[in-house]
Amino acid sequence: MRASEHGKRLRGASTISQQVAKNLFLWPGHSFVRKGLEAYFTVLIETLWPKERILEMYLNIAQFGDGIYGVQAAAERFWHQPALRLSSAEAAALAAVLPNPLRLHAERPSRYVLERRDRILTQMRELGGAAYLRAVENEGRPAR
Repeated sequence: MRASEHGKRLRGASTISQQVAKNLFLWPGHSFVRKGLEAYFTVLIETLWPKERILEMYLNIAQFGDGIYGVQAAAERFWHQPALRLSSAEAAALAAVLPNPLRLHAERPSRYVLERRDRILTQMRELGGAAYLRAVENEGRPAR
């Protein structure tokens, strides 16, 4: 039996593009009209913006707590420094709370958030850390 048949709320995973569309252009709530508009804006975003721009917008509008929107605001609120100066562990803690930033807290992490942060740090190391990010950033651009 499906969750809806048991009277439970349905949950679905949204892509980053869908979350950008919803958070940037639409209102909170659940309706078929909003979902239809979200799908429309998602197609436009993915058609017109490169992946880097979509991720940049997401990181600038993602909610990290009550009234805290964007990585920069979260870094300043939680660690009193700009996002560029965050340690890998601090950046991973922010990523770890994104499934539910009103319940999960980067600045006072639960065991669950710490475990997620550690898995993210492992993935970061396996990808190559900052060197990987520099390579991705320079991909398709002339060498400096």
